[in-house]
Amino acid sequence: MCSTCGCGSAQVKIGALPHSHSDDSKKTFQNSPHFKISSISTVQQQENTDSTQTRLLKIEQDVLGENNQYARLNRDFFKQNRILTLNLVSSPGSGKTTLLTSTLTRLQTYKQCYVIEGDQQTENDAERIRATGVMALQINTGKGCHLDAKMVLEALAKLQPQTDSTLFIENVGNLVCPAEFDLGEFAKVAILSVTEGEDKPLKYPHMFMASKLMIINKIDLLPYLNFNLEQCIAYAKQVNPNIQIICLSATSGDGMDEWLQWLGAQVV
Repeated sequence: MCSTCGCGSAQVKIGALPHSHSDDSKKTFQNSPHFKISSISTVQQQENTDSTQTRLLKIEQDVLGENNQYARLNRDFFKQNRILTLNLVSSPGSGKTTLLTSTLTRLQTYKQCYVIEGDQQTENDAERIRATGVMALQINTGKGCHLDAKMVLEALAKLQPQTDSTLFIENVGNLVCPAEFDLGEFAKVAILSVTEGEDKPLKYPHMFMASKLMIINKIDLLPYLNFNLEQCIAYAKQVNPNIQIICLSATSGDGMDEWLQWLGAQVV
């Protein structure tokens, strides 16, 4: 359950891979004592003795506390295996999947890549990723508005990413709830398109505070829109003075080299 909006996770479905790994690429992920999914107890029901406000606070603490335990397992695995993991977050329609396909087409020639796709329904985006030749696993969250660390842990057990690889997690399109849920990633990358308005960082400050990088996408449309690029950058810096910013167009390719250079400079 999301502590922000109360969405449920009962309808979560973690898809299957269309093709299995070769034997030499398999890890002992599921056999590792650190990755026994059953090793962490689920949130216990609280007695109905406290006030409603106190109980809601306790539920929120339990939800986020349990999530953080799974996130630590994920982060340990990523560090031990030198897997650069990025959590891509944005509003719906920002161009995350187009950015991913464009990135993977360029990156996979010299780097092993994997993708975990998060959407409420369908495998459409995962199929677009697979068309590039990159292995992708779909998580359908049903009524849920975000991925959580346990979903990612279960997906990793199926995906079996290799050492020294890059994993992209495309979160559900939402700038609110994913800010709260640590997936164990190396960094969050917030993607904002020029069709959304330059004040998004002020409207959704928690997400931009939590992000290491902001990508301003669809800059090829700037001549046709009333979007103040400099003001958007200033707003982002106002919220998070340390945030890095790259302006690009995943469609035209402008700025993609800077994005790939940024990826190459990250050290797990």
